[in-house]
Formats: sequence, C-alpha cells, structure tokens
Amino acid sequence: MFEPRVALASLSGESNAAWAKRVDEHIGAAFLGGIALCEGTRAAARRIATERDREEFLPADPLAFVDRELGKLDDAALVPAINVRSAERAPLRAVGETCAAHDAICEINAHCRQPELCAAGVGETLLRDAHRLCENVEVVAGTGATVSVKVRAEVPGVDLGALAGWIEAAGASAIHVDAMDSEDVIRDVREASNLFVIANNGVRDRETAAEYLGYGADAVSVGRPSDRPAVLRRVREATDAWFDERPSENDGRHPASGGESERTISNGPGVDVRR
Repeated sequence: MFEPRVALASLSGESNAAWAKRVDEHIGAAFLGGIALCEGTRAAARRIATERDREEFLPADPLAFVDRELGKLDDAALVPAINVRSAERAPLRAVGETCAAHDAICEINAHCRQPELCAAGVGETLLRDAHRLCENVEVVAGTGATVSVKVRAEVPGVDLGALAGWIEAAGASAIHVDAMDSEDVIRDVREASNLFVIANNGVRDRETAAEYLGYGADAVSVGRPSDRPAVLRRVREATDAWFDERPSENDGRHPASGGESERTISNGPGVDVRR
C-alpha cells in the first residue's frame, strides 16, 4: 500500500499538508485530519475546541479544505490520506470522491473517544455499531476511493478481529489500529482478515516497531512524535530492516512500491494504482 512502511497518524488540529511535507523523507503515508464533515460532528468539534481548549480543524468549508490539503500533496512521494468524521452519508460520499480524485486514502474515524464526538454518532461509537460502520465503508468504497478505518483496542464488547473481517467485506482495504496497551491485538486483526494492517500507539524506535511487526502488522504509524525527525528516522530504519530481512512475508497481498519516489495505494483488494 505504501513504502516505506511508516505513516504519520492524524492529530486533530495539527495534521495538515505542511506537517506531512516537513518529514516526508522518512514516511510512506500521512493521515491528515481529523476533519469533521457533517453539522453534528462540526458542532461537537467546536465544543471540544472552545470548552476544553483542544486543537480542531474547523474550516468554513471542510470539503474544500480536504481538496486543498490533498492537492498540496499531489506531487509528493508519500501516499496522502485524510481521517474524517461524519454521521451522515452524503458528506462521506463527497469526501470519498475527493480522495479518489487525488489518489488518496479516505480513513473513516471509528477511534476518537471524546464524549462530544461519541454523542454525535462517530468515533468509537461506530465500533459498537458495526452495521452502520460497514455501511459507511460501503459508501466511501463506492466512490472508488481506498478506504481505511481507524479503530481503537480495549473498547468493552468490541472484537476487533471480527470487526476487521466485516469491514473488509464491506470494501475497506486497510485498518489502522490504536492498540492502546494491548499490542497483541494486531495478531487478532491479522489472522482475521487480509486487510493492510497499520499498527499505532507508542511507536518510537526499533523495539516498538519490531513488536508490532512481529504480531503481523504491515506498517506502523507515529502519533505525537511525528514532528521529530530523529524518531521517524529510527522507526523507518527498523521497518526497512524488518522487511529486508523477511522477504517471504510479502505474500502478494500487499505489494510494495517499485521505489521511494513512486506512490502506491490499493483501490480495493488486489488493485494497485501507481504514480
């Protein structure tokens, strides 16, 4: 899906195109956002920003913002991606079309745990409503965009392995897993699906990257230290070494790109787009 196998994980209010470009030599993908698309999620984001002093992206026109930021990465070597929140299907369809036009990954946020967003029907609420989450995946996949779903481990009553199988059947190509303190959940997701598995949480160095890769992750993502080139350099060196030493693990499900300057994403299972 992307090379090198290191991504930047979205940080609300911080992750834009400029943020990705500052460290693009170390990464294969960057998840911008998260972006609230519908009025309910935008109202929730405004409350978070004003009442709890958290950073949020609140452009007047969120779809135009997505188009503009992805456009800034059209010529970048990395694969662009955008993390989005919407309780309504029409904005998801529109953002999917925008992502498809930019050969970008559209990532559905089933991860955020802020009460305001959960009350608006997005974030980890979707983990407990797999039917609605799969419908959202189908809507975005129907636009031709590559779909990732960002999820969180340790949500009571949620089986991420089972969920991975369901979203794959709905048309997702990737799952981005915040493992929390349950790193071995990556193995459960890997065994349950053929999705491209991106492992997140605490990735800082060779040891943390190797742990996730050992559980079967196809790539890792870096969150809070994403603006620290030294951290990204260490993680990239670790992932490069891991896959260089294990050529048999590339079993054809997730073909690597032909070079660092080539963007590779998967528009659905088994279909690659190169540019």
